[in-house]
Amino acid sequence: MDKSFKIIVNTLLKAVFVLFWVFALSCNQKEKKTPLIPAPKNAAYTSDTLQLSKEIYYDKVLGALVGSAIGDAMGASTEMWHRKDIQLKYGYITGLTPAERVQSPEGTWENNLLQGATTDDTRWKYLMTQYFTQNIGKPDPNSFSQFINAYYQQLTKNLSDTGIATQTDLLDEKMEQIDWIKEWARVSLAYQNGMTEYTRALNRFYGGEMSCAGQLYAPMFGLIANNTEDAYALGYEHSIFDIGYAKDITASVSAMTHMALRTQDLDSILNVVPFSDTAGYQDSRLVGRIPYNIWTASIDQIRGIKKMVKAGDTLNEKKSHRTTMPLQYPGSALDWEQQETSYAFLEREQKAIPFHAGEIWQILITGLAFGEGDFLNTIQYIVNYGRDNDTVAAIAGMVLGAKTGYNKLPKDIKEEVLKVNRDNLGIDLEAMAQEITELKYP
Repeated sequence: MDKSFKIIVNTLLKAVFVLFWVFALSCNQKEKKTPLIPAPKNAAYTSDTLQLSKEIYYDKVLGALVGSAIGDAMGASTEMWHRKDIQLKYGYITGLTPAERVQSPEGTWENNLLQGATTDDTRWKYLMTQYFTQNIGKPDPNSFSQFINAYYQQLTKNLSDTGIATQTDLLDEKMEQIDWIKEWARVSLAYQNGMTEYTRALNRFYGGEMSCAGQLYAPMFGLIANNTEDAYALGYEHSIFDIGYAKDITASVSAMTHMALRTQDLDSILNVVPFSDTAGYQDSRLVGRIPYNIWTASIDQIRGIKKMVKAGDTLNEKKSHRTTMPLQYPGSALDWEQQETSYAFLEREQKAIPFHAGEIWQILITGLAFGEGDFLNTIQYIVNYGRDNDTVAAIAGMVLGAKTGYNKLPKDIKEEVLKVNRDNLGIDLEAMAQEITELKYP
């Protein structure tokens, strides 16, 4: 073989050999490439559809409605009071007291009603029952706004009733009902007219403050939802009167109410909050999720207070906030010290208005944690704190009433609230529970 030819062949063989190893090395590197770890996906807190017998479901729905009305009624006589004023007149409220107050659109619609009478918190539950029965299937915010509009328009038509021109008291009665829903109707009417009008109306709702609007009615969605995610979504979609993080709070009280239908465990009910954030508030830059932060602060505060040790019937704590244990207080001196310490915490967190969504939420979570799942102790704690106590107690009452069921609510109180609302206010809570039950179990 020619020498030059051998050189060419050897060169080609070397080149092929090099190319082979380069190719092999490249394949080997690809095989050893570290795979990317996928981002985790949040699982639903509860994804299965709620399954209860018709009888148990009815008992829990009635428990939620009556429990809410009990909270509303127990707070009705002292709504917006300071806790020291409550102690001065009543000592410690342990049950129902006469609704000794001046009538108002948001309060009682008549002066000085019997004990067991309720306010707009229970009227909203009545309206929501009508909304459910008129919108069978999955409710939606558009239908909700139309429902509010129709209710408002019917009230305005009633101003033409025969006799109003000659009966000023009758006119006052009709006008008070309109005054109550008028603020809400302004927003719901604008909702039908596009985003520009809706935004303008929403931003002047009750002065443009972050009110607790959605919390008055959103727990009702928890009763008809299939699971906690569904409950959160229904509450959030219908929070058309809320701004900012108030929408997250509205959705959360709906989800908590639903979870209460499923379990007797208060921790499971409270833990709906950190595990239900489908709107993504936790990812908000710099701030995070404010309702969750409030939730954490309240839970931690109560855990710390409950661990305080006894030292001669007092707590190892500064005494600047203490007051004398009020008459009728059912607990011990240590219990009262713990309660007063938690009240001092709530007072430090007060907002500009008592019905601010954040304040209502903070009192609610603190009260539920302090009461440890006991219905009456929790409602008493909330009512005796004061501020917008009937609204907070109505929300807590619905959650705990759904957990407990009607049959296990305090007998005398529940029967009196049922009777007064039916006979004096025209709100039949048993009929409402039956209507809701028939929607789920036709």
